[in-house]
Amino acid sequence: MSLIKSVITIGGGTAVSRIIGFVRDILIAKFLGASMMADAFFVALRFPNLFRSLFAEGTLNVAFVPLLSGEIHTKGIKHARCFARAAFSFLFYILLIFTILMEILMPNLMFILAPGFDSIAGKMTLTVELSRITFPFLLFVSLVSLFSGMLNAVGRFWAAAFTPTILNIVMITSLFVITPFITNPYAPAYALSWGVLIAGIIEFVFLGRQIKKAGLTIGLINPIKALFHLSNGVKTLLRKMAPGVLGSGVYQINLFFDTLFVSFVGAGAISWLNYAHHLFQLPIGIIGTAVGTALLPVLSKHIKLNNQQEAVAQMNRALEISLTMSLASFIGLICLAEPIIRILFERGAFTSLDSLHTARALMVFSIGLPAYMLTKTVSPFFYAKGDTSTPVKIAIMGVILNAILALTFMQFWGYLGIALATGITVWINAIQYVVRLYKRGDIYLDSLCRYRLPRILVSCISMGVFLIGTTHVLNRLFPNWTHQSNLTSALLLFILIGLTLAFFCTTLIFTKSILLKDIKTLIKRSNLKENK
Repeated sequence: MSLIKSVITIGGGTAVSRIIGFVRDILIAKFLGASMMADAFFVALRFPNLFRSLFAEGTLNVAFVPLLSGEIHTKGIKHARCFARAAFSFLFYILLIFTILMEILMPNLMFILAPGFDSIAGKMTLTVELSRITFPFLLFVSLVSLFSGMLNAVGRFWAAAFTPTILNIVMITSLFVITPFITNPYAPAYALSWGVLIAGIIEFVFLGRQIKKAGLTIGLINPIKALFHLSNGVKTLLRKMAPGVLGSGVYQINLFFDTLFVSFVGAGAISWLNYAHHLFQLPIGIIGTAVGTALLPVLSKHIKLNNQQEAVAQMNRALEISLTMSLASFIGLICLAEPIIRILFERGAFTSLDSLHTARALMVFSIGLPAYMLTKTVSPFFYAKGDTSTPVKIAIMGVILNAILALTFMQFWGYLGIALATGITVWINAIQYVVRLYKRGDIYLDSLCRYRLPRILVSCISMGVFLIGTTHVLNRLFPNWTHQSNLTSALLLFILIGLTLAFFCTTLIFTKSILLKDIKTLIKRSNLKENK
């Protein structure tokens, strides 16, 4: 499968998952609101995800896929099956032991993760019970990640890309199907928790069948052999995973501190930050990841060929793309935070006050959006040069700084202080990346970038002025539309975003800073590398 087809397949699956994920969040807001029940559920969902990237996600796949591909192409499918079986067995037994241990220690662990919950009657008990239901999801989702890597290694992408959608669909279904059977005031939270676990099982079975169809049928080997007599392939896998685990571990520690601090803020704070963070991550997940993914193979190619000038040129083009999209997204989220939150979430248990607090959190989070995008753009340069230690060092410093700032700011601004600490930390991290690259001579602004950046800035500012003016006109024609959640408000918001986007694209063309051809160039060059 060509790179373009692979990107379309993976991107299409991601887009579908994101859309259904928004429907899921809307329904969660309707049933749970930003209540004690919602806080407890979000922590219960976050807890297994604290360990998810340590055992799975990119950490596992980045190391596993190249090794499995090598086994297939150099030693044949039989040896590849043996390697996959050994890796699967090791991961299964380790995760099984870890999950059982976590279930036993859950009450103590919750006192460490969210100690502030103990000050509200019943909140800690509810969180522990929900966490015990959701935590085995870690076992299944980690094995699913391994299955996804196996399928990707043999060029089968659609099943792995579709898998995240299963979680969203099952969680939505559980709200309507399981809730009526639970005689408990917190029935929706219990239903969602069971939905998370059921989704993990369904994902595991679904991808297991795809593995069988791909001819990579695997099974468990003896636990003693799997854990204490590691094959050379598994040893190599663990060595290659180590840097990624360290980097992911730093990020998860950041999440741990955020959860710990916000648990002291009060009821609803975790929920407000959670809803806001999901929206904040949308442009990062789509734009930032796309730029970073397309850029890495291009940089790797030119660095290996010792073509520094071309590598810097591609970095400049990616920088233009990310700054254009991130600044536009930043302005859009700042100006439209409240109507977006009200129209998406304000119904059922999610009140007008919840909308206000969530919108404020989204606006504060958005401060760090350009920095997130900048990091996604410049960090591939380190990996392309084989430098994995620098990103980890920056991440460690970021964790320490974020913890200090969050603990300080929350004393003055509560949950908004925690969001502000995140934004400031991301900017400092991004600046460190740029400064290190600049000092090493790996990055500089070429003439084309210096020509385009001021025009990009003018286009973004013009878009902001247009958006503010158009919103003012709508407010005169439709008073209070931004404070309502109905079909008319949704239609007006859609029209407003569409008009603003059209104006922005026109301005980019008029100022000669349009970047569409550069996006096509990145994809085309990546595709050429794939075909060679």
